[in-house]
Amino acid sequence: MASPPPPPASAAAAAGATNSVFVYGTLMAEEVVRVLLGRVPPSSPALLPNHQRFSIKGRVYPAILPVDGSRVSGKVFRGLTDGELDVLDIFEDEEYVREIVGISLTESSDTMLAYAYIWGNVDDPDLYGEWDFDEWRKVHLNDYLTMTQDFKEELEQLEQKTHD
Repeated sequence: MASPPPPPASAAAAAGATNSVFVYGTLMAEEVVRVLLGRVPPSSPALLPNHQRFSIKGRVYPAILPVDGSRVSGKVFRGLTDGELDVLDIFEDEEYVREIVGISLTESSDTMLAYAYIWGNVDDPDLYGEWDFDEWRKVHLNDYLTMTQDFKEELEQLEQKTHD
């Protein structure tokens, strides 16, 4: 008896989609991710232990830093291609450092490794309090989507220039 054929590889898997990213701020909004990546990768609710989320004075997005005993709720996107990870790296800017962190999945308490964007300045005096995702959605989402669309268009124009 012949063995069944292997399952077809998805387009993302065929493109080398092996990256997972823990998000805890504006990227929890799937609308923002769709603008940046042109799709919304599979995701699950997740927790990042021993970190704390902060508001940043004068900005609408948060930062996280290592803080023993604290934890940050967010979600993990799985199956990102290297190209999609490059887009997130550029979007997150040089103030964040992409690091590998251990997270736990909220629904199963399984643990896994993922990238997360950690604020680079641990002594930043502009960090304060707790950033509120629901409040951000109500107050800032529409303007943020416009800014994200502008960012994506500029990035695509730059890519065009480098390929011309």
